[in-house]
Parts: sequence; structure tokens; C-alpha cells
Amino acid sequence: MDELESIGIKAKEASRWIGSLGTNEKNALLKHVAMQIKDNAEYIISENNKDYDNAKANGMSPAMLDRLQLTMKRIDGMTEGLLQVVDLEDPIGEVTSMKRRPNGLQIGQMTVPLGVIAIIYESRPNVTADAFGLCFKAGNAVILRGGSDSILSNTAIVKVIRDAIESMGGCADTIQLITDTTHESVNRLMKMNDYVDVIIPRGGAGLIKNVVNNSTVPVIETGTGNCHIYVDESADIDMAANIINNAKTQRIGVCNACESLVIHSAAAPVAIPAIADILSKSNVQMRGDDRACAIDARLVPASEDDWGREYLDYIISIKTVDSIDEAIEHINRYNTGHSESIITNDYNNAQKFLNEIDAAAVYVNASTRFTDGFEFGFGAEIGISTQKLHARGPMGLKALTTKKYIIYGSGQIR
Repeated sequence: MDELESIGIKAKEASRWIGSLGTNEKNALLKHVAMQIKDNAEYIISENNKDYDNAKANGMSPAMLDRLQLTMKRIDGMTEGLLQVVDLEDPIGEVTSMKRRPNGLQIGQMTVPLGVIAIIYESRPNVTADAFGLCFKAGNAVILRGGSDSILSNTAIVKVIRDAIESMGGCADTIQLITDTTHESVNRLMKMNDYVDVIIPRGGAGLIKNVVNNSTVPVIETGTGNCHIYVDESADIDMAANIINNAKTQRIGVCNACESLVIHSAAAPVAIPAIADILSKSNVQMRGDDRACAIDARLVPASEDDWGREYLDYIISIKTVDSIDEAIEHINRYNTGHSESIITNDYNNAQKFLNEIDAAAVYVNASTRFTDGFEFGFGAEIGISTQKLHARGPMGLKALTTKKYIIYGSGQIR
């Protein structure tokens, strides 16, 4: 038996243990884990610093370095996320749609865990704690396979969590980390149907595409984020500039950052200079179409490839359009189904945008940066699903469950 098969067997056994726990038991353990992460913050950050220094020496981009780095504030965020999960209603065991059939059978549905969830992710070590918290509260065991860039950070966080579980008399194998960071471990994990119930990939387009195309285990696809903001003809330009600045520059390496602007041609002569003024303070390179470039000399020409790019960098594309219909057509053609926003004072255009844009999250007069499980009140999130089956958008507890039918009889036969 090799390491991966052993991990799979242990995860299956652990999923049965956690499935037997009540809400109070799960919450008590989660609180203890949260406190242990806080108490061991210096240890976790020291290991993360080693990963960060190695990644920086190897030429990792600023956006990815930002994803990798753990600070005391981010440790506090991990802790708060776990405590928020404690406060969430436990979906496990909820019975819905109980109905009596003409033959006397009572048939209903019960919410149950998925079982064993494998998560393949890159660079972001905070995912380790987030994934554990949500999977555990929803009654699932979790197998984690992070990237080589964050291996020391992930190992430290998993050690703290496992030690906390064991100190409470629990089964530490509810969370396991695959320490082999070669491509072979991913390829093997994607074929472990006997042990893994679902795989969730979190990372760049290449990772997600590889898992979606090659996994024999069911996949919940979390997508890349070519997120747009459309500045409508009636938009408040100051509001638009502030929202765009937040969506683009607050954190450039996240999937809900704005990568593309669409601007109505009637608003463009005022909107583009105002947007350029604020984005230039962060040295954002603005790539525009011919009409946009003609309005402001700070823009450089865009290519066709720019309309569909997730930059994860201080770069943004700017497309001008002559109507909201043209804006919607452009966005639906080039978006990744993640998050899209309209800045407008026109109620009808706002409703049209909400109704016709095909994305997991659609905003009116707000930043795309809010597409996040924490901001949506889910506590931590397991990822942001851009697919339409099973789950869509930020994935909280309910997205990590399934249903089974329960049937009460009194001797019926067919």
C-alpha cells in the first residue's frame, strides 16, 4: 500500500467518524482549532516566511507572492473564518419535503455530507484552514494537495489542526495533506474514485482545466475570474472610479479582481480620464480600444487577446460600446462566469444587466471584490464555483452536502 492509497483509506474511515458527530461536538472542536491556530501564529508565519523567501528568489510574480504571504492579520482572518463557521447553522440531518404517498409510505429528503473531498490548490495557504473548517462542519473528511510553493506553510497549518483534533480525542485524519508536490500525485488523486467523492480545484486556469479534463472523480469547477465592470451612460463617474479602483487594485492576485472595463461611449470622455487618474496612482497599465486610446494618452492599444485575459497584475482592458446591449454581448462573450458589475443610475438598465448577464455573481453599483464566502456570510469559503450544476458562486456549507431519500413504511410491499 502506497502513501496515497493509505491517505484515501484513512479519509474514508475519518468521514464515518465525523459523520457520527453532533453539531455541538463539531463546534467545540472547531473553536479549539481556531484558538490553536491563533496561539501558533508565530510558528505558522515563520514557516510561511520560508516559503515566501523561496518563491521570491525563484521569481514569483507580485500577485502570486501576495496570495502566498501570511501575516498576523491574515492569521486572524483564518481564525475568524473558523469561528464564523461555528456560528453557522449545521445543515446536516435537515429533513425536507416529507410527504405521504397514497400507499402510506412517507418519503422525504435528508441533507448528508458528500463524504471525502479532495482539494487541489495553489499558493494560498489560508485555503488550508478554510477548507478544513467548512468540510468539517458539513461532516466531510478532506484531503489537501497544495502547491510546492506553499508546502511548508500548509504542513505547519495542517500540523496545528491535527494536533488540536487529537488533543480533543478526535480523529486527526479528517484532514490530511499530500506532501508529494509532483504532478504524479495530482494525476493519481484524480483517479481515486474508491476513496474520494468529489475534487475541487482552486488555482490558475491550467490547473483547473487539467482537473476538469482528466479527473475520473466528480469535479466542482472553480473558475478563473475575467471580471468586468460596465460604466453605463448614466453612471456616477466618481462612484465608478472608486469602485473600479477598489476592484482592480485592492488585491490584484485574486479571482474576483476586476480585469476588464466596458464603458458606454457617451460616458467615456469623462469616465476614462477620471478612471485613469485614480488607476495611474497604482501604476495600472490601461489597454484600450481605438476610441478609448483617443480619449486619454495614458492608455496603450489593446489586442484581441486582452478582452479575455485574467491578468492577476496591474493591467486592465478598456472597451467602449454604444449601448447596454453591446456591453452585455461583449461581457457574455469574454467573461468566465465569475463576477460582473454595472455602474448605473438607470433602474431599467440595472435590471436588464442583472437578468441577462451570465455569471455566478452580478452586481449593481458595487465592487466585484465582494464575491467571497466571508462577505456573503458563509464564514470561510471552499471556492467560487463558475459551473451551473450542484453549486454556483461562493461555496459555503450547503454546497458541501448532498441529499438522500429517507422512507418510512409500515409493512408496504410492491
